[in-house]
Amino acid sequence: MQKLVDGMAGWQPGDPTSPDTKLGPLASNSGVEELDELVQDAISHGADVLLGGRRPEGSGAYYPPTVLAGVTREMRAFSEELFGPVAVVHCVGSMDKAIDLANDSPFGLSSSVFTSDPDKADRVAEELETGMVWINGTSKSSPDLPFGGVKGSGFGRELAKFGFNEFANKKLVRNPQGKKGIHT
Repeated sequence: MQKLVDGMAGWQPGDPTSPDTKLGPLASNSGVEELDELVQDAISHGADVLLGGRRPEGSGAYYPPTVLAGVTREMRAFSEELFGPVAVVHCVGSMDKAIDLANDSPFGLSSSVFTSDPDKADRVAEELETGMVWINGTSKSSPDLPFGGVKGSGFGRELAKFGFNEFANKKLVRNPQGKKGIHT
């Protein structure tokens, strides 16, 4: 837990144009307000704040790295998505309980599994109810891989060959004297 807190503490919000900045602003002030509402709701219902937890004074859509523990079902942060630098940590007693906790969500876009045991990684990845699972890493979109979730995080996939075709305008050109086929 301390390694997580220490690591997140090193990511202080700053000027997004500075090469030294590791954490820029959120997309909007309303996003900061929504994120802070979720954090404050958890705190008011008894969550433990291990880092951050307070919206900074001043202008800009900044939110500090925050780590919450002791988040329970009564808190919005248990089941709502936190779009910002906030980690909610749950301690469980077994791999099965961790899988059950992760699947107890109305969302299922992406998940990460950290382990040095490849067999455990494969088992957990298979049992997680998400559209994407990253082993020993975090979600990174790539144009050559399908992207998408399950449950309240969408359906279907974008990107890759089939996704590319969904976003392409196709035109049939038929010319007996010239090229034939579909052009994109």
